[in-house]
Amino acid sequence: MFYTYILISEKDDKFYVGYTDNLKRRIVQHNDGCVESTKYRRPLKLIYYEVCLNQKDALHREKYLKTTYGKRYIRNRLKSYLKGLPC
Repeated sequence: MFYTYILISEKDDKFYVGYTDNLKRRIVQHNDGCVESTKYRRPLKLIYYEVCLNQKDALHREKYLKTTYGKRYIRNRLKSYLKGLPC
């Protein structure tokens, strides 16, 4: 199983999109500062994830969620959660 996930920085309210084969371990790595791209944006909170059966599908989904259309999809999908956050 592979996971495409979205974290939100509690420091700057921005998203981070990634994929992994071990979601729990990866979130710990992000919050421990082991991931260079999120090191200075901690703490991070998991707000969304999807499960894929293979790595290729998870990578494809990650790339889509990083596009303008993907960001729009996530904002629409998480509309209730994001109500209190700045746009």
